[in-house]
Amino acid sequence: MYSPGISPRGKCQTQYLMIKINNALKPADLDNKLRRFWELSGQKIRLIQKHYDETKGSPVFTVEGGYTTRGWTEWTQGFQFGSAILQYDATGEDDMLTYGRGKTIELMAPHISHTGVHDHGFNNVSTYGNLLRLMVEGKTPMNEWEKHFYELALKITGAVQASRWTPIRDGGFIHSFNGPHSLFVDTIRTCRALIVSHALGHVLQAENDVRISLLERAVQHMRATAQYAIYYGEGRDAYDIPGRTAHESVFNTTDGNYRCPNAQQGFSGFTTWTRGLAWAICGYAEELEWLDTQSEESFAPLGGKASVEAFMVKAARATCDFYIAHTPTDGIPYWDTGAPLLHKLGDYLDRPADPYNDYEPVDSSAAAIAAQGLMRLGKYLEKRDAEAASRYWQTGLTVMDTLLDEPYLSTEPDHQGLILHSIYHRPNGWDHIPKGSKIPCGESSMWGDYHAREAAIYLQRIVRNERYYTFFNCVS
Repeated sequence: MYSPGISPRGKCQTQYLMIKINNALKPADLDNKLRRFWELSGQKIRLIQKHYDETKGSPVFTVEGGYTTRGWTEWTQGFQFGSAILQYDATGEDDMLTYGRGKTIELMAPHISHTGVHDHGFNNVSTYGNLLRLMVEGKTPMNEWEKHFYELALKITGAVQASRWTPIRDGGFIHSFNGPHSLFVDTIRTCRALIVSHALGHVLQAENDVRISLLERAVQHMRATAQYAIYYGEGRDAYDIPGRTAHESVFNTTDGNYRCPNAQQGFSGFTTWTRGLAWAICGYAEELEWLDTQSEESFAPLGGKASVEAFMVKAARATCDFYIAHTPTDGIPYWDTGAPLLHKLGDYLDRPADPYNDYEPVDSSAAAIAAQGLMRLGKYLEKRDAEAASRYWQTGLTVMDTLLDEPYLSTEPDHQGLILHSIYHRPNGWDHIPKGSKIPCGESSMWGDYHAREAAIYLQRIVRNERYYTFFNCVS
């Protein structure tokens, strides 16, 4: 199998796909795996409720099967409580809704007004957004004041995230916690905070009561990410491989000029950290779905809807094609496609990923995030490019088929994680290396578990012919 790519000279070339795409796989074929997944998921959530000490902060990743906290910022608490809300969505377990709703009200308010992070779409759309969505969808009783409470939280969180703004020569971007010079590829997935806030009729008001469009800021950020964080094989530099992503793009804030690619959690600015790649895959795909529901008129000040769609489709397809071409046959990537010891694994792309090897860890969380994006892009392209749509859709199903089974699905009753073999920060050495192993393995992350649940909800609704799941169901 193959997909078209673009050479550094701009000419078409053939890229052979490394993922062994199961074209015969259908969503219904995964129904039994999904049932088992949700059964295990509930067990894991209850284990965390019982054993995790919330006074220590947000749970981030597991060490010897127990969730611990570590990191720069509080960016995972929304995944903790959002997981319980998704569990209720999938299974109807009332205690999960009670827990997720109660903890959102009790603990999530500081995340709404947190001016120091770019993670509002992670923390707050996963909690307040999911709670509002369930009410709008009729899965929880309508309560006008409760609905207004969730809407207010979502309006504010989008505006606060949009206030982290760096102007550049050709637009601007939401800067990361590293500072105003720093554009993270991750943030493309949290742009949904701005979109939800805008869709609820909100704006950001600044000095002299200037009203700033949240849609404009979201589109400018998406455009900057597409232009600077994603490569297209157009001769940008010596490492310009189509679909490759840089974790961080660095700018001179004095004159607004782009300076260089960089990495915080990847191996280097010239290699591809696969979770960053997955954030782009998922972010662009779901934002394209939202764009498809909008009028032409609202995009007139932004160059027109067609121009916005064009750069987003280009970014989404490039990153998906790169993922397919640079991931082992079962759809689970290693943590960075340029990790320094990958060569010691030989032809590692010609076989399933090995989470227990001696050289470089895999990152199942990247697979969980990418799977949803691949399926969504496949759906989006159904009436636009049937062949590409089928390729992305079937790849997403193939990745899910792998994730929903051992060795990635966590079946050990005392392990608090749901999806095993997730990586947080390989360069900093934060991930647990078990006794007898040379690399981190066997552990889970809060974002990996949450995004596996999100992908599972997405797929389960398709299997059961229920309402199509999107983040913006909360405002439609």
